[in-house]
Amino acid sequence: MGEDEVVTLVMTDGASSQDLYSSRLHYYLKGPVLVSDVYQKSCERFNISWANPMAWRTLIWDFQFIRSLHRCEDVVHLPNQHLARFGHFLSRPFIVTAHDLIRFLDMRSDSFYIHRPNKRDRVYLQLDFNGLRKAARIIAPTQHTKRDLMKHLAIPEDKIVVIPHGVDSKVFRPLREGARACPHPYVLFVGSEHPRKNLRLLLEAFYGLKQKSRFRGLKLVKVGSPGGGARDFRADTLRMIRELNLEADVIIKDFIDQDELVRFYSQAEVFAFPSLYEGFGWPPVEAMACGCPLVASSATSVPEVVGRGGLMRDPQDVDGWVDALAQILTDRHLREELISRGMERVKDLSWERTAHLTLEVYHEVEHKL
Repeated sequence: MGEDEVVTLVMTDGASSQDLYSSRLHYYLKGPVLVSDVYQKSCERFNISWANPMAWRTLIWDFQFIRSLHRCEDVVHLPNQHLARFGHFLSRPFIVTAHDLIRFLDMRSDSFYIHRPNKRDRVYLQLDFNGLRKAARIIAPTQHTKRDLMKHLAIPEDKIVVIPHGVDSKVFRPLREGARACPHPYVLFVGSEHPRKNLRLLLEAFYGLKQKSRFRGLKLVKVGSPGGGARDFRADTLRMIRELNLEADVIIKDFIDQDELVRFYSQAEVFAFPSLYEGFGWPPVEAMACGCPLVASSATSVPEVVGRGGLMRDPQDVDGWVDALAQILTDRHLREELISRGMERVKDLSWERTAHLTLEVYHEVEHKL
């Protein structure tokens, strides 16, 4: 960049996948950054009413963040769609990364992928979507998300740039040696318990596997937090497990560190990702990088991200998932082929490439000032 051509990246301080995106992008771009926890605070307050005192406290935090943005004399990159609401207060062009439109679809549909937003959430979400329309450029991680932006928000195609997310292959790598993450052979699921993650289908498929004598010792390991306070997602999960009489066979791990996560990926018999909706979806990419064969949903962006690196199955077809999991568990040749194809796929998904392509967007927006 030239001396007068800079973009300030907002780096959100939190533990979600969208926070990871902003921190990894900053690591590889090494440009100006504004660190803020405003997104995390907003997420923690989904589904509260305007009568809740924290709703007004959140407004104070919002205005504090707006003041911080005003001190940035450069183009600003807002790293997720829920920060697009602040674009209304910027006098200079801004860039937004839109990871998905899940909350938009929850707001407009009779069904929901996470939770139906209340009146307060709808105000904020509408500001987000209006902010996306005002952005100078929108970065989308997949062609699927780009199509969603064009279809649901009427964003012009030439305003959207598709830049896939990356995976850190120095961290996510095959790790076969050392202590066992789980003493039993296991199917692995990594993610929240939101309805869109489709954990019910996986539990039903796992139940089907357990009816076969050769899989009696198999466990299902579920890694990840329930998914926020908008609803008691964990209660839903435990109820499903009880209904299927799987209490002794499902292991839930809420919070584990990155090294332990790599071990779980590396030592799993198979990774399962039955999601109904993803804007990108990191877990299957991390699984492939760790040399874990996988079965993944054929819905939304997942086939685009996984490519030939996994078996694709309809996320509504329980029997299809039982068969696919059984194939990987019993066919050594198929396992080795999927591992090889997965490792090849992740070579195209590096943070260096993500940063390089993002920098090109920065230059394009700056040169139009």
